[in-house]
Amino acid sequence: MNYLVVGLGNIGAEYADTRHNMGFMVLDAWAKASNTVFETSRYGSIAEVSFKGNRFTLLKPSTYMNLSGKAVRYWMGQLKLPLERLLVISDDLNIPFGTLRLRKSGSAGGHNGLANITEMLGSQDYARLRVGIGNDFSRGGQIDFVLGGLSDEEEAAMPDICNRAIDGIKAFAALGADKAMNIVNTRTK
Repeated sequence: MNYLVVGLGNIGAEYADTRHNMGFMVLDAWAKASNTVFETSRYGSIAEVSFKGNRFTLLKPSTYMNLSGKAVRYWMGQLKLPLERLLVISDDLNIPFGTLRLRKSGSAGGHNGLANITEMLGSQDYARLRVGIGNDFSRGGQIDFVLGGLSDEEEAAMPDICNRAIDGIKAFAALGADKAMNIVNTRTK
């Protein structure tokens, strides 16, 4: 089966290692581990990965976060996929750093990228894997925090976070959303 896995983030060097680019970081780690590279294509960068008979098109939209839905809608159409085979990876400041949450559907939860995807697809019935970035910022400091770089401690934790996220994506395809949610939705130690 074919799947579209979208990692949300913003293009450009100034955003490369920011908390808001968790989706890009997970997909970059998966592509690297799979010895594949991203190629520039329409509305984003694309890579192909296979696992247990499933083919994953990895998409890093080039439309910037707030217009991610344009890229997602285009690639869903190109690949002729139903919503059940879409998985979107985003950062989430409502859950602790490094915690993963997989859901089959749901609200945008204040995330502009997810809100735009929901608007462009006309549905919130698509899976999303949220990567916790925590909310260690003072009042009014949300934008600087989200668009800020990772601390040394957070940077050191990224390989494990990416590996757990990749395992969650593979489980989503191999076992289905419900079983994958049981595996993924555990607290970090």
